[in-house]
Amino acid sequence: MSPVVSSSRSSTILRSAGFAVVLLVVLLVTNLLFNPARFQPSAWGTLIGLAAPLVGAALASAPVILGGRGGIDISIGPQMGFVNAVVIQGIFLSAGISSPLVIVPAALLIGAGIGAVNGFMATIIRIQPIVATLGTYLVLTGVTLTILPAPIGPAPEWLKAMSGTYSILPLAVMAIAWWLIRRLPYYDQLMAIGSDDRAAYTAGVDVTKVRFIAYVVTGLFAGIAGLMLTALIGSADPNIGQNYTLIAIAAVALGGVSLAGGRGGLIGAAIGAIDIFLLQSVLTSFNVSTYVLQIAYGAILVAAVVLTAVQERAVRRAL
Repeated sequence: MSPVVSSSRSSTILRSAGFAVVLLVVLLVTNLLFNPARFQPSAWGTLIGLAAPLVGAALASAPVILGGRGGIDISIGPQMGFVNAVVIQGIFLSAGISSPLVIVPAALLIGAGIGAVNGFMATIIRIQPIVATLGTYLVLTGVTLTILPAPIGPAPEWLKAMSGTYSILPLAVMAIAWWLIRRLPYYDQLMAIGSDDRAAYTAGVDVTKVRFIAYVVTGLFAGIAGLMLTALIGSADPNIGQNYTLIAIAAVALGGVSLAGGRGGLIGAAIGAIDIFLLQSVLTSFNVSTYVLQIAYGAILVAAVVLTAVQERAVRRAL
């Protein structure tokens, strides 16, 4: 990929996330005014650790959405919760294994395996993605509660450090992985099938294979997000993962990723997630109830989808 094309794509992604970028500036200034101590440089590690699971969930949600044709994975949250339960209950406490050389690959394999199952159902059996991943959502929720009926802990010390001093590392790994993917022909194929899968198929793109890989990538990223969630809470909780599913999708939409596929990118998804985190921070400063937070998430999702639709129509008219 040439530097010119790469630069053009990056600028296009940032333009599609224009509303999210403006909102980011507004929310950041508001947070600095009302809660400056929380945003001091000395607290950045902890702050990133707090935001990391949501950002990770948003990044995980994006690849299948970019593939178009209703591609979506609503099992991201339960995948994170399942990884959290297996790592703490199964590997650390039951097996007595604390080494990152075991725990990290296990989380990635779990995520990739779940992503492959979702991809098989959605692309090969051709079950509607929302139905296929809803089934996975319910199965994982039930299995997680079966192996972990109640919260338990603690987590390994090295993992808990990932919510503080080293909180940027998992996000950096995801960023590097996507940066590498963007330099492969696969990325062009993913965006092509997201924009027009029939034209891509006519051009010789293996649409099924490309979408299947997108689900596997989503699963891998969900595995990393599950580790970040485990680092944040420092234990295992069977009920916490589900909370991230719809918020992550709202973040993706807010970040300018078209839910129809083929437009946007993970930079926008990350900005959208940071916006939601900063909104949470502002509302929490005012002691706003969780019910108001849910209303805010819904309003953000609707506004983001409407703005994205308006922008897409404007682009079509310009062409």
